[in-house]
Amino acid sequence: MQAPFHVGLTGGIGSGKSTVASMLAGHGAFVIDADAIARQVTAPDGSAIGAIAEQFGADFITAQGALDRDRMRALAFTDVNAKQRLEAIIHPMVGEATWRQARAAQAAGHACLVFDVPLLVESASWRRKVDHVLVVDCLPETQIARVMARNAMTRPAVEAIMVNQSQRLQRLKAADSVIFNDGLTLEDLTQEVAALAPRFKLSLHFTT
Repeated sequence: MQAPFHVGLTGGIGSGKSTVASMLAGHGAFVIDADAIARQVTAPDGSAIGAIAEQFGADFITAQGALDRDRMRALAFTDVNAKQRLEAIIHPMVGEATWRQARAAQAAGHACLVFDVPLLVESASWRRKVDHVLVVDCLPETQIARVMARNAMTRPAVEAIMVNQSQRLQRLKAADSVIFNDGLTLEDLTQEVAALAPRFKLSLHFTT
């Protein structure tokens, strides 16, 4: 069986990365969403909950049995190691689930696997695991405006998230290809993704 083509998909918050992932799936790619997996393992009774409670205390678990994200964010402001301690619990579980999904997708005959990883550029190992890095890019002001409108967040809250992501120039330097998703209509973006499809062993025909 021929190995599938591995695409690492990344981009800052509000860049349109999730939309591009959905479009690639429409061309036949199997998309593995690292953020979605992280949410699953920290959801009520998720596989990371026990370890989080042991590391941080029961106060960091909600009454529903999920990670208390607000309390964890507050801790991160006062404890510089809190984020690393949390990631040490979550990241191995996300990695295991990611590659379990990848093996299943390959066995099912998918020609292209898209790894949707927000922090792909920050990771020392991810670049070696993919054949192509696709970055969805836009201007910082566009990111802020989109996230404020989409999530009803304040500008400082969005900027705080952006600070914790890789810098735009860093992402662009790591890219094999870039979709500049600023001022594009949905039709324009669809065409940009379709142009890349053959490079990723994907069908030109888009299905919804």
